[in-house]
Amino acid sequence: MRKFFGTDGIRGLTNQIPMTVEVAMRVGMAAGAHFLRGDHKHRVVIGKDTRISGYMLENALVAGFTSVGMDVVQVGPMPTPAVAMLTRSMRADLGVMLSASHNPFYDNGIKLFGPDGYKLSDEDEIQIEMLLASEPKLAEPAQIGRAKRIEDARGRYIHAVKQSLPESVRLDGLKIVLDCANGAAYNSAPTVFWELGADVISVGVSPNGININDKCGSTAPQLLQETVVASGADLGIALDGDADRLIVVDEKGAIVDGDQIMGLIGASWARQGRLKGGGVVATVMSNLGLERFLEGEGLRLERTKVGDRYVLERMKEGGFNVGGEQSGHMILSDHATTGDGTLAGLQVLAELVAADRPASELLHQFDPVPQLLKNVRFAGGKPLENGNVQTAIANGEAALAGRGRLVIRASGTEPVIRVMAEGDDAGQVEQVVDMICDAVKEAANRHA
Repeated sequence: MRKFFGTDGIRGLTNQIPMTVEVAMRVGMAAGAHFLRGDHKHRVVIGKDTRISGYMLENALVAGFTSVGMDVVQVGPMPTPAVAMLTRSMRADLGVMLSASHNPFYDNGIKLFGPDGYKLSDEDEIQIEMLLASEPKLAEPAQIGRAKRIEDARGRYIHAVKQSLPESVRLDGLKIVLDCANGAAYNSAPTVFWELGADVISVGVSPNGININDKCGSTAPQLLQETVVASGADLGIALDGDADRLIVVDEKGAIVDGDQIMGLIGASWARQGRLKGGGVVATVMSNLGLERFLEGEGLRLERTKVGDRYVLERMKEGGFNVGGEQSGHMILSDHATTGDGTLAGLQVLAELVAADRPASELLHQFDPVPQLLKNVRFAGGKPLENGNVQTAIANGEAALAGRGRLVIRASGTEPVIRVMAEGDDAGQVEQVVDMICDAVKEAANRHA
């Protein structure tokens, strides 16, 4: 049983376990010890978003890593995909990103990347957990690591992201609104789009340590929608706090989710002969409309459990190069080892330039099938093992057979059962969801 690592690294409320200075230092010691392999001088890259707690936790990590003999390269506020990219390009043994993604400022997290730029495997995380429980082996005085801050890291990332587009693609004449969530991409993302010729209106680019994701960014797109319409922009792009996901807004202010973006890029790359694996990888939460659209294009949709790490695992196994989540994580593995909102935004803009059509037309690849998700909280027990609940689920599956889909799953972080159904008949979808939710509530009440 893992005590610290969740589905995406370690995360929690700052100054409470596990996000304390003591734990951060121990993570530095444990992760450093785990990656001390071979006789070369070992190195770790540390980046962060703009949370006020980043200073404190970064210093604790530096102390931990250097104490076991690892050199530290600090790159300051940088997107998560930039840390992954720099870890690989600098031949580092390990990369660390301090961020709680789209959460409020008072949360923070520690994400770890291996030397290949990919998030750590479950096996590596388990090994680090075991080392956290033991006394660290400290380096001899002459072998203690050094810490160095590099100033050109942002420029390296900007150059790498721009390289994802052919040199012939220019964004001249496009007016875009870019919401950086007062987060990690507040400086790099506007520069990328401006250098490629776009007229950029930037919002959410004044971080103060506590305003990250506050009424801005991909989880609060109202500011972006209003600014796009008011300024007459061609497109709006909102990133989250660590810039590994995006949400797009068309020129009319309508939100475009990850499913439409995956449909656009997947179908376009297939026509160009660039798509690998014969389809796109997404999670069980992606809309049935996306699946049907891809089938119409002669492509398939591979589904995984919820979580971008599972999407990436399937992409690597099956040789796919386009994958993501409905929430806006886009993984384009020809160019990045993790989700990258800036890079995905560039691909969308390149499609907009090539099509010479309004975003509201181009980004509406399919009509989403009516989808309903409800959460049922329970006090204890295992409601999904209850006979009445299982009967209700079987009846729901039968009702939707051939015309829809049912996804029932327990949350991995809280005592909640998530009930999602989708189908061509919105009324039937609602009936099925309510029937199953009622059965779960009744089973939970009996246990209570």
